[in-house]
Amino acid sequence: MKIKKPTMRKDKLNRIKWVLLITLWTFCLSVFMSFFSDIILRNTNLFVSFVLLLFIIITGIVFDLIGIAVAAVDEKPFHSMASGKVHGSIQSIKMIKNASKVANICNDVIGDICGIISGASATFIVVRTVQLYPDTNLGLFTVLMSSLVAALTVGGKAIGKDIALNHSKIIITICGRILYSIENTIRIKILK
Repeated sequence: MKIKKPTMRKDKLNRIKWVLLITLWTFCLSVFMSFFSDIILRNTNLFVSFVLLLFIIITGIVFDLIGIAVAAVDEKPFHSMASGKVHGSIQSIKMIKNASKVANICNDVIGDICGIISGASATFIVVRTVQLYPDTNLGLFTVLMSSLVAALTVGGKAIGKDIALNHSKIIITICGRILYSIENTIRIKILK
C-alpha cells in the first residue's frame, strides 16, 4: 500500500497561510507590546523606565533561548515521560513536532519585537533624560544607550544559546509544564 505524500501545491498553500497568520499575529502583538510599554514609559520615572528596558531585553533573550532549545532537543525522552503521564510531556512533544513554527514565533516574532521595542524604549529614555537634565550631552548619551542595549541583547543571546544547546531537555520540559498549566487553566489547546 502506497502512502500518499502531500502535494507540493498543498504544502505551498500551508506555508503561505502560515506566513500570513504569523505576519498578522506579529502586527497585533507588536501593537500591544508597543502600546503597553509606551503607556508605562510615559507615566514612570527614569529608574522604572530602565527596569522596563531590561525586562524587554531579558524577554527577548529568554524567548530566543526557547527557540534554540526546541530546535536542538531530542524528542525520545519526552515519549518516555508521556508514557509515565508526566504533566507537560505531551505539550513538549507538540512543541518539538512544531519546532520550526515554535522557533519562528520565539526567535523571530517575540525576539524581534523585543529588539525593536527595546530600541524605542532606549530612545524614550534618552529624550526623557535630556528633558530632565538639559546639560546632558545628547549625542554621547544616545551612543551609550544604543551601545548598552545592543551589548546586553547580543551578550545575553550568546549566553542563552549556550544554555539552550546544553540544557534543551530541561528548558523544553519547563515550557511543556507551563503550557500544560495554561491549557488546563483556560481549557484551550495551544498547540495541536
